[in-house]
Amino acid sequence: MPTPLFEYATTAMSTVVSVQIMGEHPNATALAAESLDWFRLVEASCSRFDPASELMRLCHAAPGPAHVSPLLFEVLRVALAVAQASEGAFDPTLGSALHARGFNRHWSSHEWAPAFAHITTGQWRDIVLDETALSVQLPIATALDLGGIAKGFALDLAARALAGIADCCVVAGGDLLCRGLNANGRPWCTAVLDPFRPQQAVCTVTVGAPEYAVCTSGDYVRRTAHGHHLLDARHQHGVSCAAGMRSATVIAPQAAIADALATAAFVMGPQAASAMLKEQMVDAWLIDAEGTSHIVAGWGRAQFIPCSS
Repeated sequence: MPTPLFEYATTAMSTVVSVQIMGEHPNATALAAESLDWFRLVEASCSRFDPASELMRLCHAAPGPAHVSPLLFEVLRVALAVAQASEGAFDPTLGSALHARGFNRHWSSHEWAPAFAHITTGQWRDIVLDETALSVQLPIATALDLGGIAKGFALDLAARALAGIADCCVVAGGDLLCRGLNANGRPWCTAVLDPFRPQQAVCTVTVGAPEYAVCTSGDYVRRTAHGHHLLDARHQHGVSCAAGMRSATVIAPQAAIADALATAAFVMGPQAASAMLKEQMVDAWLIDAEGTSHIVAGWGRAQFIPCSS
């Protein structure tokens, strides 16, 4: 007999967010509410579109170290670690470049994001974090954008709020974090969308781990007249839309890592991304610009089952 499933949903961080809890739990409603609140808290701290957000206050702070909350400090710490691992393919200093390419309005309020006078990228190497003081020192005129990691970080915090729930799933758009078993007492099964036909799945994935995240970066959702939002700032001639990939789906123990590595993998292209993801010990399904799939088994926990066309 299927286990009772309780689902709670809200809207945050540009998407629908839901919490699914399996079984009877007396505090399910309160735990789900606490879990969903993390998405609002992370958005309030890390939004590039809110001049009052902690992220924007940091970007406009006077030169020198600035004290930040533990939440923002940890997001930046992980973001810089992935930037280092990917040699800048994941770059949290793309705020002004994204603004210039038309990604400058909030998804729901349509408020304009604060603009910066100059496009600055690649300055992540010069960001100084002080863990003891919980301070961050940015290079002058640095415009941060944490869109490639904030949602994954919120997923991790949401799952932590559900620590007492053995079987649950938190979904935020195309990204999710699964724990235990689904309502049928089986491992969770996730569809990976075909970027050429997003209404169809190219494969399904099950993961042999008690808890894991599945995060995807693709060029088929967020676009402006200048192209998609996944930019490559590693070239001396400036920032351009990453080419060579259509989507990158990464499976990892934590959603923040999966989210940021999926962005990096998309920017790097299939060959370089495969080597980097294997080194980072995560699994992935990559689809290049020609429609060819590339499977990465760095963690060795994911089982991909291709869908028949």
